[in-house]
Amino acid sequence: MKPLIWLALDGVGHPQDAPAGGPWDTELPTLRPLLDSGLALDATLGIDGLPQSATGQSCWLSGQDAAALMKGHYGPHPGPTLQRLLNADSLPVRLRAAGGRAALLNFYPPGYFEAQQRAAERGRNRQGCFAYSFQAAGWPLNPPDVLPLSPTLGLHYLAPWTPQDSLDNWHRQGAALAALEGHDLLVFDAWFSDHLGHEGQDPTPPELLRAGREYLRRLDALLEGLLHGGAAVVLSSDHGNFEDLSVKGHTLARVPFAAAGRAVGAARDVVEGGRVIRGWFGL
Repeated sequence: MKPLIWLALDGVGHPQDAPAGGPWDTELPTLRPLLDSGLALDATLGIDGLPQSATGQSCWLSGQDAAALMKGHYGPHPGPTLQRLLNADSLPVRLRAAGGRAALLNFYPPGYFEAQQRAAERGRNRQGCFAYSFQAAGWPLNPPDVLPLSPTLGLHYLAPWTPQDSLDNWHRQGAALAALEGHDLLVFDAWFSDHLGHEGQDPTPPELLRAGREYLRRLDALLEGLLHGGAAVVLSSDHGNFEDLSVKGHTLARVPFAAAGRAVGAARDVVEGGRVIRGWFGL
């Protein structure tokens, strides 16, 4: 059994809504054709304000309008209301209840768990929606039977975000992931794009633009390895940000929803996109 591999981008607006001269203006021979074959979805859901990660990701994970539930856009981490939604109806929880198997691909260093423990002692949640949902389903972070992926895609976490490895390494990691069996779903919570987006300023620093383009080239290499290995892949995003590095905050851009090996249908927004993914599992 080969899994569906979900590349869940964070803060990446669709290239159709990106200004000229930004990170999307680079050669992406695998990623751009995939996006061009897919959809550009509304992330605003008819609610004033800028879309945020917790509500946007909850929409994808639950197929429900989390922004309407919150009466606004909310983020970055799910609070009690969104936690209840994810506990009851997130895709990992529903998939496990149906007898499926899933894993989160992200590598989490020891400092992450220490920070989460400190937050929990203060009665706070500082986990994103994907990590929270997988643990709500009873699946651990850093599972031992999957290849861990760095969410920075091999870039240094700090400015000037220099590459720490080669593009070929990410092609090989994609091919290795494509060969995995024994899961129904593997998810990569690709949050570093939002991190870079929040470094935006006008004029955009050259090193930030270089890092943004290099990040997309590495995503392209990972995707190429996955597809060459015959993997079924879906790619999504929760809100705009990274596509416009001249601003520091989120944007109103539409977000990508595209897949190889699955049909994305006629979804119009991130809620309907979440329902499409659930439908692939009969949920």
